[in-house]
Amino acid sequence: MTQPTDIPRVRTALLLASNGVPALPLRRGKVPFGNCPACAQNACGGRPNMRTPGPCACPRPCHGWAAATTDSDVIASGPWARAWREAAAVAYHPGGAGLTVVDLDNSAAIAWAERTLPTTRTVATTRGEHWIYQGAMQSTNAVRPGVDIKSTMAYARWLGTGTGTITALPDAVRALAVKAPAPVRPVSQAVAVPVRGGGGECRHRTPTYLDRGIAMAEQRITEASSAVHTTVYRTFLAVLSTHGRCGCLTDAHVARLFTAAQTRGESVRHCTDAWTNAHTALGL
Repeated sequence: MTQPTDIPRVRTALLLASNGVPALPLRRGKVPFGNCPACAQNACGGRPNMRTPGPCACPRPCHGWAAATTDSDVIASGPWARAWREAAAVAYHPGGAGLTVVDLDNSAAIAWAERTLPTTRTVATTRGEHWIYQGAMQSTNAVRPGVDIKSTMAYARWLGTGTGTITALPDAVRALAVKAPAPVRPVSQAVAVPVRGGGGECRHRTPTYLDRGIAMAEQRITEASSAVHTTVYRTFLAVLSTHGRCGCLTDAHVARLFTAAQTRGESVRHCTDAWTNAHTALGL
């Protein structure tokens, strides 16, 4: 019978772990294994928004990047064994090892890095290169065309040791994750909503009721750790379904929602499109 340590992927993970690099298995499609039934929909109460590695004690390799571990016993035995046998690839948590990966997805991105960033260890990928620096930072996707940053709260495929010497994380890379806030320009149709028939006083005009709803919408957007586009659209849809037919929304309310979305990296155009699409979906 094949032992876990006979599987090349397990040996790779154990080697990474022995060097202080948290490893995790990836299934087909280069994605982590899904949460186990006990942890589905965060039922275990652990790792809210996948920002922390606990307190869930589930022994299975779920919770995405937070499943990465340097514990050789966890990797080579117990409930993990089946996952490693089924795994299509090995990934690691760069931030957990104090590293940052600049993921360059095409030749144009590589050319930009060669002109702009200091040289460091380079690993070839299917379509481009990973540039690996010493130092952790916030992970951010699409910092420029074809460029993602993978460090904390993210994972990267393990594709070998690469070539060159790892150098310190430069300010030029850190600056890529800093996005200047864009001016908020709510579109006119965002507040030009029809009044509900009947002519009675709108219950949503109660300041506490409306302000609580807008505050909850802002919180939902700003706390989104993934699928930000979808979260923004669904939040706009929820706000409009409650407040969109009575004329209670003002420019100030819409500006607050747009600002919250922009703090999560959304552009004014994306905000406007999501708002317009929500109007259309509700027939407003």
